[in-house]
Amino acid sequence: MDSKIEIKVTNPKNGDKVVHSVRPGRATSPSPSSQPSQSSDGRRRRQGQGYGHGEGEGQRNRGTEGQQAGRLIDFMPFKKWVPWMIPGFVLVNIFLFMITMYINNCPKNSKKCVGSFLGRFSFQPFKENPLLGPSSSTLEKMGALEVSKVVKSRQAWRMISCMWLHAGVFHILANMLSLLFIGIRLEQEFGFVRIGMLYLIAGFGGSILSSLFIQTGISVGASGALFGLLGSMLSELITNWTIYSNKFAALLTLVLVIVINLAMGILPHVDNFAHIGGFISGFLLGFVFLIRPQFGYVNQKKVPPGYIAPSRKPKHKTYQYVLWVCSLILLIAGFAIGLILLLRGVNLNEHCSWCHYMSCIPTPLWSCKNRQVYCQSTEFGKSLNLTCISNGKSEIYPLTEESTSQVQQLCSKLCG
Repeated sequence: MDSKIEIKVTNPKNGDKVVHSVRPGRATSPSPSSQPSQSSDGRRRRQGQGYGHGEGEGQRNRGTEGQQAGRLIDFMPFKKWVPWMIPGFVLVNIFLFMITMYINNCPKNSKKCVGSFLGRFSFQPFKENPLLGPSSSTLEKMGALEVSKVVKSRQAWRMISCMWLHAGVFHILANMLSLLFIGIRLEQEFGFVRIGMLYLIAGFGGSILSSLFIQTGISVGASGALFGLLGSMLSELITNWTIYSNKFAALLTLVLVIVINLAMGILPHVDNFAHIGGFISGFLLGFVFLIRPQFGYVNQKKVPPGYIAPSRKPKHKTYQYVLWVCSLILLIAGFAIGLILLLRGVNLNEHCSWCHYMSCIPTPLWSCKNRQVYCQSTEFGKSLNLTCISNGKSEIYPLTEESTSQVQQLCSKLCG
């Protein structure tokens, strides 16, 4: 009894899904029983699925045998992974935010706190942090990106640690929802190793570009790494172009999402350079980490016993290899040049007069320039006396370790 086997492939390229049965003593050719028949009314139907009245008894018998012996082998051409790393990243970010709020201890360091019923987990005043979060000095202690400490104190670890910190509840909520929406799908498709490396390297790339353009204040957030995941989705679609259906619709949708998110970066107090750096890094990393074999190659390995593929297919297309090599070279060169410039204390704004518009565009609704405040400081033992020049207010603060950004933050609060 002949067995009829169908192989169903999800979205293969035309011509890559054809297999031919091989029976003992017969040439390699398509089985007639597997070919669709043309009925008298013009409709196509497959043999072995039942016959109408008036057809021969032999055909009915063969149809019954075909239904009993027929088997459907349904396989996914690529392995599906169980996502656990991205949910783990979300939990780590939330845990670190709670630790940051515990260390911040607003009631001890500020007269007015938002949500005072939360105790030491309450938030800084809205004037100081409208995102419902800790103070800048606390974020700096926790490892926020501060260029002066990276360059002068050689605290390069801040370029990674800043990815796990967030400025407030609204900040972490937006980033973690985006991470779940984007990251879980990618981890299911490509596994935790590749997506984990892509996330960290893209976030590091975002920190490099941010440090080269924004050298005052501090920066925190996972946005650079998130834009890296978006960039990798775009490059993955490009490098695996031949195996996708509805590719143009997917491309247009993805580009629209990316443009909208980058456009939001022109608002004030948003580090769009971290977004751009993360996106470029992720886009190049996608060509390196997310390359897929062609369906024809996958089918050759999935063909069951007794079946052979019509011709041997290469694992990857030539253009995939070209994109892989070019992207790897650009990544290594870009990271090396960026780190050299950063450690030499180069400010790229001095060499690019218009680049600051990529992070903030001034409009009648907002200004991109931070209001300058000036204070006179005097040290008394372990205390610091600050006097605001504009309003004459004076306050004494406990003096801890020397920190320019902390003094600036205290001055801004005093003059606000």
